[in-house]
Amino acid sequence: MNILSAHNRYLYRGGEDESTELENALLRSHGHNLIEYFVDNIDLKNQMLVGIGVRSVWNHGTYTKVKELIRENHIDLVKVDNFFPQISPAIYYAARAERVSTVQTLRNFRLACPGAVFFRDGEVCEECLGRVFPWPGVLHGCYKKSRALTIAPALMASVHRVAGTWANRISAYIALSEFSRDKFVEIGLPADKIFVKPNFVMDGGVGPGDGNFALFVGRLSPEKGIDVLLSAWRSIGTRLELKIAGSGPLENDVKASAAVNPAIKYLGQISLSETYELMGKATVLIFPSKWYETFGRTVAEAFAKGTPVIAANIGGMRTMVTHQRTGLHFNPSQPESLVEQVEWMLDHNDRWREMRVTARKEYEEHYTPECNYEMMMRIYDGATSRNKMRR
Repeated sequence: MNILSAHNRYLYRGGEDESTELENALLRSHGHNLIEYFVDNIDLKNQMLVGIGVRSVWNHGTYTKVKELIRENHIDLVKVDNFFPQISPAIYYAARAERVSTVQTLRNFRLACPGAVFFRDGEVCEECLGRVFPWPGVLHGCYKKSRALTIAPALMASVHRVAGTWANRISAYIALSEFSRDKFVEIGLPADKIFVKPNFVMDGGVGPGDGNFALFVGRLSPEKGIDVLLSAWRSIGTRLELKIAGSGPLENDVKASAAVNPAIKYLGQISLSETYELMGKATVLIFPSKWYETFGRTVAEAFAKGTPVIAANIGGMRTMVTHQRTGLHFNPSQPESLVEQVEWMLDHNDRWREMRVTARKEYEEHYTPECNYEMMMRIYDGATSRNKMRR
């Protein structure tokens, strides 16, 4: 299959960039001819805000270039990951003009939330859900904390909602979890076009789990529940060491807690190989996010190492982590609930060892490259077959 992969890279590399590149490498390894149409947000630094906003709604350069790429490379399918702000939904119209199917992976909630995460002022926010124009997001400056900048994603989403782009111009959507699929149906995307396919992670082998510590890996930001994590460890004390890896705006809060609590060790930003090694040694991975995570990459990585997860019962974690099977759930934003689950784990060593086996099995059944490729191709083949029937 000849596939055109379109992705707008983020200014700071994150999980969406990594997942896109891993999927493309997987497709190439199975013999597909993959053409990449990538743009970088670093190119926006010296551009006028008005021009960026207009192009986020419709980029004629994208429309022209994508049509050329489709013709020159005999493209069978256009794979879209992140199109905002530079690629724009013009890519769907270019593909339709060339009678080629498009598959959009839903890695965030940009189509209904200008900030993309349904999170504001420390808690879940759905004020823009169901609105033709998401004016609350503009009012609160939910995109980059700027009302002026927020107009661009708000206008993009509303214009294409009214134009029927989301309903009619995209052949299939990929949601990363059952929770995400349900939320996108609630947003108004056609249910019969949304298919669930999680991300995958590479197999680093099962770890020993003998390090006697809990681990957090991720961005140190409010939506990740860092305050909940630090508060919980004030109660847990020295019963279990907590290692925190990552960087972000709350880095100083983590350093301050580590300075007064000997059970907390701040590791800073670490490499992927170091992360995998720590996950294999950890007793448990803690995933305290407060927002609707579409997918938890670190959860899948922990399962690959046979490490169970204690996660906030919100968003994709409701289905990704099964309570008392592959880990434990706690009530979001409630440190005392996290403390309760950590103490349960410490008091049930035999059950926890059983969960290590189950967590690894969960990885083998759902998050390996091989499983992911099969799911991906079922979606792609279905999209191209429906397109041929329509033609």
